[in-house]
Amino acid sequence: MLLYVFALLIGVIAGLRAMTAPAAAAWAARLGWLPLAGYPLAWLGGLIPVLVLSALAALELIADQHPKTPSRKVPHQFIVRVLTGAFAGAALMMPGTHWLRGMLLGAVGAVIGTFVGADVRGRLAARFGKDKPAAIIEDVVAVVGAFAIFFLAKAAI
Repeated sequence: MLLYVFALLIGVIAGLRAMTAPAAAAWAARLGWLPLAGYPLAWLGGLIPVLVLSALAALELIADQHPKTPSRKVPHQFIVRVLTGAFAGAALMMPGTHWLRGMLLGAVGAVIGTFVGADVRGRLAARFGKDKPAAIIEDVVAVVGAFAIFFLAKAAI
């Protein structure tokens, strides 16, 4: 049951930062927290996927600070978040062979994370009087949260 919660939460992370969830999944596979050997996503723990997904996540964190970055709720941004949430949820649940459920929960979590994250960030930005501190807080929550989810999930897998 706990893995279902983690799959939903990793989707929420994708709703906050689309590339952070798959990058964390890759790192979890690389570090042995997510045992994917023998499963279709075993490649995720390879050095190249870890580096590429980490670079994409870092670029997203940088791009998010730019004022001209489009809203996470525009169709192309939203779709990417749902897809990366579904991917990360599936990866998390793959060792338990419930990857389809993980994919669904990750996608649902991404929808939640997209809308709730935008609302909370907007409120924080209003309180700070500018967006940058709110964006940095959201970045920290996404990165730390993603790694915490996979670290804690390893005991439940």
